[in-house]
Parts: sequence; structure tokens; C-alpha cells
Amino acid sequence: MKIYQFLATGFEECEALATIDICRRAGIDTVIVSVTGDTIVTSAHDVRIAADCLFEDCDFTDADMLMLPGGMPGATNLLAHKGLCETIVSHYHAGRMLAAICAAPLVFGQLGLLDGIRATCYPGFEDQLPGAIVTEALVEKDGQFITAKGPGPAYSLGFAIVEHLCGKAVAGAIKEGMLCS
Repeated sequence: MKIYQFLATGFEECEALATIDICRRAGIDTVIVSVTGDTIVTSAHDVRIAADCLFEDCDFTDADMLMLPGGMPGATNLLAHKGLCETIVSHYHAGRMLAAICAAPLVFGQLGLLDGIRATCYPGFEDQLPGAIVTEALVEKDGQFITAKGPGPAYSLGFAIVEHLCGKAVAGAIKEGMLCS
């Protein structure tokens, strides 16, 4: 299994790193991709993270899931990346999974992918999800999409991704090992 997580300048570091950590603990090949043209990406709180690779050096055809962390202006910077948007739409049409947290579900919404889909996002971004059935859930899974509300539910999103890709037992074992209730 393989997940690509995309980082743009201004990403929310806890949303990115919590999900990467949990997915890697599950043995999921989780690749950190910079869309900035530089492998070092600066977060919303001025934390510099080294990505595994640059967007332009990747072939995403082996992806089981594409993951977008939120944060501002990280989410809007992801939306502004034409190549990423084309990759997301292609992945969607191939029937593969997409995940986003906080403000980042706006990327799926602005690409017109959420029509009739239950989704959640950070409060105040609901209008950026046209066609979605926006819920107040911390984590929402519907069809090809897993979305989460914000930084606090980042661990819950990670566990939901692992449960979807690896099963409930694996997600439960990691949760127990991390002392999460």
C-alpha cells in the first residue's frame, strides 16, 4: 500500500506529521511530497520539514491514497498547484481514495468532486465544499473520501486511514500501542 501526502508552504504540521506517523507505524509506504519546488517545506508555524521528494519527480500511478494536510495558506497553496489538481482528479476518476483534513477538503470541493458526499472541514470553510453534505463529525468517510475537521482529530484521521487500508485490527493495535483511547 502506498500513500502520497502533499506539503505546500503553510501546511499544518500536526495534521501532516500525525497522519504520516500513524500510517508508517501500520507499514503503509507513506511518501511526503513537496509541491514547492524545494524538498524543505515551511509549515504554518515556521517549522521546516524535509519532504521525501518533489512533485515533479514522482509518478503517482501506484498510489492507493492521496492525502492533503490543512493549514493556511497551505490548503490554498495546494489548490493553486495545477499538477496536483490534475493528479487528484485523475486519481478520483480511477476510483482511488482521497483524504484531507482541516481546510484542505476545499481542494476537493473546488475541483467539484464532493457532490453528494458527506464531508467535514475546519469551521468557516463549509462554503468551499460545493455540493457536499457537510457534517460536524470529527472524521467523515464516504465513498472515496476521508475528511477530518482540524488539528485535534489528526490522530483520528490517521487511524481511519489505517483502518480503511489495513483493517480494524491493525488500526486498533496501533491505537493501543500509542496509548490512544
